[in-house]
Amino acid sequence: MQLTGSHTLEAPTAQVWKMLMDTEILAKIVPGISRLEKIGENEYNAVSEIKLGPVSGSFSGGLTLSEIIDNQEFTLNVSQNSKIGNADAAIKIILKDLGNQTELSFDGDARLSGLLARTGQRVLSGVANSLTKQFFSNFDEELQN
Repeated sequence: MQLTGSHTLEAPTAQVWKMLMDTEILAKIVPGISRLEKIGENEYNAVSEIKLGPVSGSFSGGLTLSEIIDNQEFTLNVSQNSKIGNADAAIKIILKDLGNQTELSFDGDARLSGLLARTGQRVLSGVANSLTKQFFSNFDEELQN
């Protein structure tokens, strides 16, 4: 499943970058994350609760950041497991400096297995779009605090 999109945030790039690298802030703004724990340099354990249409589940696994260019870009590698299936993704995050604003764009691919994969592409695409909108809404709200 392809994951792509962008959003302009009302903050300078350095501030957006700092927030993306802050475990506590990420746990607040990423939809469904109930726990995010740093276990090493650019490595995290994550637990999330996600509802995908008629299917819901608790996921746990790892997140790693790679190909990091400070204040510009990184790749988010996700490997999450649950009773309803597994999800693996590699998503390139790019920040574009617009002065007092930052365009955050992402492009990647998620591979699903188990019941997740059988749920259907249309349902999963809708859920992915909804989670993306919620992430950016949460990010905008956190910037105002």
